[in-house]
Order: sequence, then structure tokens, then C-alpha cells
Amino acid sequence: MPSFRYADVHARVEVPDLPDRRWPSRRLTQAPLWVPVDLRDGNQALAEPMDPARKRRFFELLVAMGYTEIEVGYPSASQTDFDFVRLLAETDLAPEHVTVVVFTAARADLVARTFEAVRGLRNPVVVHVYTATAPVWRDVVLGRDREDLARLIADAGTDVLRHAGDDPRVRFEFSPEVFNLTEPDYVLDVCDRMTTLWDATPERPVILNLPATVEVATPNVYADQIEYMDRHLARRDGVILSVHPHNDRGTGVACAELAVLAGAQRVEGCLFGNGERTGNVDLVTLGLNLHAQGVDPMVDFSDLDGIRDIVVACNRIDVHPRHPYVGELVHTAYSGTHQDAIRKGMERHRADAAASGLDPAVAPWRVPYLPVDPADLGRTYEALVRVNSQSGKGGVAYVLHSAHGLDLPRGLQVDLASRVQEHADATGAEVTPDALLALFDAAYARPGAVEPVSWTSRRSNGGTERLDLVLAVDGAQVTASGTGAGAVDALADALARLGRPVEILALAQQSVGTGSDATAVTYLEHRGPDGAPRWTVGRDASVLGASVRAVCAAAV
Repeated sequence: MPSFRYADVHARVEVPDLPDRRWPSRRLTQAPLWVPVDLRDGNQALAEPMDPARKRRFFELLVAMGYTEIEVGYPSASQTDFDFVRLLAETDLAPEHVTVVVFTAARADLVARTFEAVRGLRNPVVVHVYTATAPVWRDVVLGRDREDLARLIADAGTDVLRHAGDDPRVRFEFSPEVFNLTEPDYVLDVCDRMTTLWDATPERPVILNLPATVEVATPNVYADQIEYMDRHLARRDGVILSVHPHNDRGTGVACAELAVLAGAQRVEGCLFGNGERTGNVDLVTLGLNLHAQGVDPMVDFSDLDGIRDIVVACNRIDVHPRHPYVGELVHTAYSGTHQDAIRKGMERHRADAAASGLDPAVAPWRVPYLPVDPADLGRTYEALVRVNSQSGKGGVAYVLHSAHGLDLPRGLQVDLASRVQEHADATGAEVTPDALLALFDAAYARPGAVEPVSWTSRRSNGGTERLDLVLAVDGAQVTASGTGAGAVDALADALARLGRPVEILALAQQSVGTGSDATAVTYLEHRGPDGAPRWTVGRDASVLGASVRAVCAAAV
């Protein structure tokens, strides 16, 4: 790999020296202002940009989730975007509390077209002006030196001010694109010129958005750059400091979180991280990271699968199954140790909630391997544990319980797990809940040499139980009777009289379901012909019937 071709960030731009940096000791205690840019920045990154119907559907989703400031398009660059902004102006699609953001390059004709798009819009409006400021962009793309570019930016700011007039609905945003590769003194000077030009005040603040347009350094470097701006900006109380991290190094989320610690008050990004190259920062992950730390994200993610379905339909890009929080498999454990911990954690959670008199949905959450309760996001518990060749007895038991209501004794869990392991190794496939039940029944509940046909039981005055049965023994129907302390003992006695003895080691019973639909299940441990413990299972509408079936299945 020719790594020598590349220079690190410190060789490309001066990074502020902050020996007394404050951000490492701060904590995230409240949500910043979230600004989804899916309809503009995200849309520009799509192979098939959204048509009006998809754009509208996405906008309605963002409003329903609770976002109050939404970048809706680049109306000077696209007729579709222009028409969508006009749709917002001419209908009540945008609720009054939602601020509409429109994006434009720093050029007089594009600024004019942008204001034409927002004319008559009843909502608060942010006009977002951008220009690349980094040295390579100035040299290669724009062909301007520092002062020449600063004049271009000021001219665009003046155009914005002139078009806005005294309209109180309109506020201003400026992005020095590629901020993170721009000299600190230059970007500070340009930003201060804009806040002076636009007369930034606490009553009418200016948004200064500082993008990591191309991620080129570790997140701590971006945090230092943001803190430097936070500490040195003029009119700081009249500035909303915003960030717009991209994800070229795969650390966009970390950059955003550290930037907020460093003083940022606003974060621009996309749902599930769509955007140019490796994407914009993911607002879903950022919001749910706060949720997982006990901080209200101020956005509703309670139907996360439904949100994902709409975003996928609008973007025509799938979400990875391991994507944080929303991926199909992110709440799923295949590993035996993970499965056992989750099963025990869920049992403890329900028990602790009951002991505290709380609904499990609001009880404190402390379940191993699950940073949030999947139910918070609209997920069921069915897919928490899935079985393959990596799974253990706990996972097998969990799936049989959650999918089919069976509570297996520990010894039976161990025995079944080895059978499932053998099956999974042979097939190389995941074992579905129905396939797992089929394996279970084939191993423990299949008909044997002795099958019960009918039976009656009665207790004598002396306390002993008598059981009279009709059995199919090797296909021939016979009658048999036995007595004992209970029905199971009586059945064992009857089988012994037929020369089919069963040595019972342990027996457990449960009921699956409720009311008239309930089924009794008996788990029987007995000694096999080789002296080793074996298991059989019986199911019936009655407890006695389930026991008769389990014991008869053990006879050979």
C-alpha cells in the first residue's frame, strides 16, 4: 500500500492547540437541535433522486417523528426541489412550528432563485448559504485567494440580506464548506464577518454550520476545531453553532458527539446515514445513543421498523442488517454465552419489575448485551435469540419458550442442545423456531413401542391410585392395570407387569396456554437400556394424559 502518498491532517492544515480543552470532561445531558438534511444533501447522493411523491412522504415522516427544523431542498439547483418548496408555500403540509431550511451556493442568481422559492411561505425560514473555504478547494476549484473569497462570501451575504428585507420569518445560515481543512484564523474571520453583516443577536441568531465535509482526522481533532470556534467567535451569544459531519473515516457519529461536547448546539445529518461517499452522520444512531444513556432525544423512534421502511422506499437503499439499533439482527444473539445472559437478564427484568410493582415497559433496564429494550423501538422479543451452530442450551431453551411456550428442565436443555448442534453443523443453516420444535418432537415425543389408547384412574379409600389402560404394544392392543402412590407410579407398575419396565428419575410438568386452549406437558427423565439418562415428553389436554404419554414413550 503506497501510504507515503498521503499526509495527515496536521500536515494539511493548522489544528488549534488547546492544552486546556474542556470537551473531554463534559457530558451529553440534553439533545441538540437536530436538522435532517435527507431531502437536500441525502437526496443529492441518491442514484435516483426522489420524485415529488417520495419527497413528500419523507417530509411527512420527519414531521411525524418530531423534527422541528428540516432542510427541504436546493431550489436553485433543481426544478423538483423548487417545486417542492412551492408546495410547502402553497399548502399546509408544513406545520407552523416547523422551520424550513433552503440551501444555496454563494452566488447572486442562485440566492435570488432561492428567495423566489420561499416567497409566501408561512413557516419560519432559514436561508443556508455555503462556500468551500479550504486551501485546496480555493486553489483547485474556485481559483481565488483568501481575501477574494472572503469578498465573494460577503457579497452573497449582502444579497441574502437585501432579499430578506425586514421579513422576521427569515434567518440566516452560513457554512464554510470543508471547515475541518480550513485555516482556523481564516474561517474565524469569515464567520465573524458574516455574523456582523447579518447582525447576529440572541433574539435573531445566525447559524454558523461547520462541516467535516470530508472526514480526514480522528474525532478529537474535530472536537478541538469546534471548541476553538466556540471560544473565539465574536457575537457568540447570537450564534447557533452547528456541525455537519460526514463519515469518510467511519467516525461521523463520534465526531458529532464530541462536537456537541465541544460547544455545538445543532447537528445536521440524515436518517440511517445516507449521503455522499460514505454518508452523512446518522441522526437515528445519535438520537438513540442519547436514549440509551437516559437522555430524551426529543424525536420519536418508537416505530423504528416503520421509519426504516419509509426511508428505504424513498431512498431506494437498504439498511444493513447490522446497522445500529434498526438492523434486522442488532437485537439478535446466536452465541450460546450471549443467549444465556439475555435469557437470564429478561427473566430478572420481569421479576424485578413485578417486585417493584412496575410495568416491565417502564422498569429500569439492565439486560446483558442489550443496550436498549427492543420494545422501546417497536420491536418484539421474538428475534432476540436465534439458533445456529454457535448456539447453546440457553438459546435453544429461550426460543422454545418464546415461540412455543415450553419450559425445559435443565437436563433436557443440555440433551436437546447437543442434538440441535449436530443438526446445525450438518445443515450449516439457522434453525427456525418451527424446525427446532420439529427436532424436539422427533427426539422426545415420537410414538414408541408402547402407545396409550385409553385410560381411567381412580383412587382407593386407602390412598393408592389404580390405573386401567388400553395400550398398543408393538402394534397389538392389550389391557393393563397397575397401582401405586400416584398415577405415574401406577402406570410404571402396569408397564412392569407387561415386561416393559420404566425407571423414572425425574418428572416435571407445565401448562402451555390458558383456559380451554391450555395443553399439559410432562417432561420425563428415565434410565435408558444402557443405564444412561434419557428424556421423553408427553402432551395432552389433561395432566394425567400428558404423564401417561411421556411414561409410555419411555417404555421399550
